[in-house]
Amino acid sequence: MKIYEKDPWLAPYKDAIEGRNQQILRVKDSIAGKRRPLKKAINGAMYYCLHRENGQWVFREWAPNASKIYLLGDFNQWRRAEEWALQPVGGGNWELRVPGDKVAHGDLYKWYVEWPGGGGERIPAYATRCVQDPDTKAFCAQVWAPEKAYRWHKKRGPKIDNPLIYECHIGMSSEEQKVASFTEFREKVLPRVIETGYNTLQIMALQEHPYYGSFGYQVSSFYALSSRFGTPEEFKALVDAAHRAGIAVIMDVVHSHAVSNEVEGLSRLDGSYTTYFHEGPRGQHPAWGSRCFDYGKGQTIHFLLSNLKYWMEEYCLDGFRFDGVTSMLYYDHGLGRDFTSYDCYFDGGQDGDAITYLGLANILVKELNPNAFTIAEDMSGLPGLAAPIAEGGIGFDYRMSMGVADHWIKWIKERSDWDWSMGEIWHELSGKRPDERTISYAECHDQALVGDKTIIFRLIDQEMYWSMNRGSQNLVIDRGVALHKLIRLVTLATAGDGYLTFMGNEFGHPEWIDFPREGNDWSFFYARRQWSLVDNPQLRYHDLWSFEQAMLHMATENALLGAPVHCLRCDEEKKVLLLERAGLVFAFNFNPEFSFDRYGFAVPGGSYAMVLDSDAPSFGGFSRNDDQVAHMTVREGEQDTLYLYLPCRTVQVLKKI
Repeated sequence: MKIYEKDPWLAPYKDAIEGRNQQILRVKDSIAGKRRPLKKAINGAMYYCLHRENGQWVFREWAPNASKIYLLGDFNQWRRAEEWALQPVGGGNWELRVPGDKVAHGDLYKWYVEWPGGGGERIPAYATRCVQDPDTKAFCAQVWAPEKAYRWHKKRGPKIDNPLIYECHIGMSSEEQKVASFTEFREKVLPRVIETGYNTLQIMALQEHPYYGSFGYQVSSFYALSSRFGTPEEFKALVDAAHRAGIAVIMDVVHSHAVSNEVEGLSRLDGSYTTYFHEGPRGQHPAWGSRCFDYGKGQTIHFLLSNLKYWMEEYCLDGFRFDGVTSMLYYDHGLGRDFTSYDCYFDGGQDGDAITYLGLANILVKELNPNAFTIAEDMSGLPGLAAPIAEGGIGFDYRMSMGVADHWIKWIKERSDWDWSMGEIWHELSGKRPDERTISYAECHDQALVGDKTIIFRLIDQEMYWSMNRGSQNLVIDRGVALHKLIRLVTLATAGDGYLTFMGNEFGHPEWIDFPREGNDWSFFYARRQWSLVDNPQLRYHDLWSFEQAMLHMATENALLGAPVHCLRCDEEKKVLLLERAGLVFAFNFNPEFSFDRYGFAVPGGSYAMVLDSDAPSFGGFSRNDDQVAHMTVREGEQDTLYLYLPCRTVQVLKKI
C-alpha cells in the first residue's frame, strides 16, 4: 500500500507524493540507465584526486572554472612549475600523470588553482587523507599508500533489525584531557559498549573538519577520515573489531551543508561560488554560516553519492545517520516553521532536488549492502521520509524521534514532579506514524552540549559533585537517580524500533560537553569522558550503568523493540503508568511521595516473575520489593487481576511464567 492509502489525511497530496517518487526514479535512470543498478554508475572516488595506474600516479580534479591547476607538494618543493601542471581533459576535468618514483607514501600536497581574476591554494575535493599542521593549523592532502593494505577479518557487520545505538565521539572518549585515538577507543571503550549491550556504534565527526569544536558538523574534506584520531588502518581495525563482536558501525554523515572555508574546503574550489553550491543567498546557510549544496547539479549528486559509496567500501561501514535532513528538505531550512498541518509538507516550500538526492542515497546504500541501514535526523516530521520508495516514501530505514528528548527537557525543566501527566508521557513517547520505523532517545549529544544540560545534571545539578557516593543521605540525589532510571526505561519501553544514547549518558555522566575554544582557554576538561566514575562501585554512577546494562539485555532477550506496545492504564491521580509489550508488563510509579500497596490491574491470568526492578540495591535502589516472589493473578468477575506493591519513583518489569 502507498503511504497515502495507509493514511487518509495524505490522500489530497497523492499527486505530490507520486511526483516526488517518479522524480527519484527518473534521475536514477538518467544516471545509471534504465533497470541498471545505481552503484555501477557512481564511481567518483575511483577517478578523482589521486590513484596509481600502470605504475604512475594520476592526479585529477573537476574544476570547470579553473584556467590553470598546479600540483604543489613535498616532491617538488612546493613550487609552481609547468611540469607539475594538470591538463584539461574535457568536461571541466583536469589531469596530471607522474612517474611512480616521483611521489611517495606520506608526501603532502595541494593544488594551486588559477581562475579568471584570481587564484589560491586548495585541497582536492576528493582527497581521502588530510593532515593539519600543529603550528599553523593549515591542512594539506597526504599521499596515503602503505605497502601493506589492511587485512579485514569481518567486512560486514550483523544484520540489525532493532538498533540499540551507542552514539560516540572518538576524540572525547578518553578520560585524559586530550584528543583520543581510534586505537584507544577500540581497546578501552568498545569493550564497554559490548558489555553494556548495544548492537550499533554511531560514530560522529569522522569526516575531516578544520575546527575541532564544531563536533564534526563543519566538514571540509568529505572523503577524508579525520587524521586527528589516527590512521585509516587504525579506524579499519576499530570497525573490524566491532564487527567481530556482533556490532554494526554507522557514521554520522554530513551532506546537509559544507564549511565555508575556502583554503581547506569545497567553497570556491575553482574560484566559482557555484561549483557544488547554490549561487547567491541560497548558497549560504543563514543559521550555520556554511555553504548549501545545489542538489540539482549532476556533479554535486555524483560527489555526494560517491562519498557514501566510498565510506561503505573503503571502511566497510554498515550505514549512515544523515545529519540536518530538515535543513535539506525545505528552501527555508525549516527555520521558523511549526509544522502544525500536512499543508506544511506540501506547500511548495520543499526542495525537490534535495528530496531526490536523499531518495537516491537510500537506493544506493541498499544496493551496496542490503543489510545496511539509514537514519534521518529530521525535526519536521515529513510524512514518508522513513517509508520505502515503493510505497511513496523517500527510503530511510528509520527516523529519529527528536520530540521525545525535547519533551523530557520541558517536563523536567518546567514542571514539578506532581505535574507530570502520565497520559501526556504515554502520548508523546508512543505517538509515531505507523508506516515508519523510528529510533527514540531520552538524550543524545545535543542535550549535553554547553549551554544545555544532560538529564542527570538537570535532576541533580551541583549535588553530583559531593553526594554521588552510595552512603550519602541526600534526597536530591535519590530523586535524580530514581527518575534517571525511569526516564530511560519508559523511553525504551515506548520506543518504536530502536533506542539511542550518547557516550557516557548511560551512567549519568556529569556536567556538559564543551570542546576546546578561545572562550574556555582551549581546555579539554569538558571534552572527555570520566570513566573512573562508573568504574567505582561505591558511586551511584556505577549503579546507573548497571541498570542500563540490565535494561538493554532485558530488551534484547525479549525482542522488545518492534513489538506493539499497549497502554494498560494512565493513572493521573496516583502517577502510575502501566504498559504491556512483548509479553512484558511495565509498572511505572512516577509518584514523588506515595507508594501503593495491592495496586491492581487486569492482565492475562497466571503467575508473573520479576525480570527487572529499578529499586534493586545493585541499581542504587532501596530494595522495597522481593524479586524472588512470584505474583499470582486473582480471578475477579470476568477478568484476572494482578496486585503489586508499587514503591514511589520505581518501575518493575514482570513476565508471565
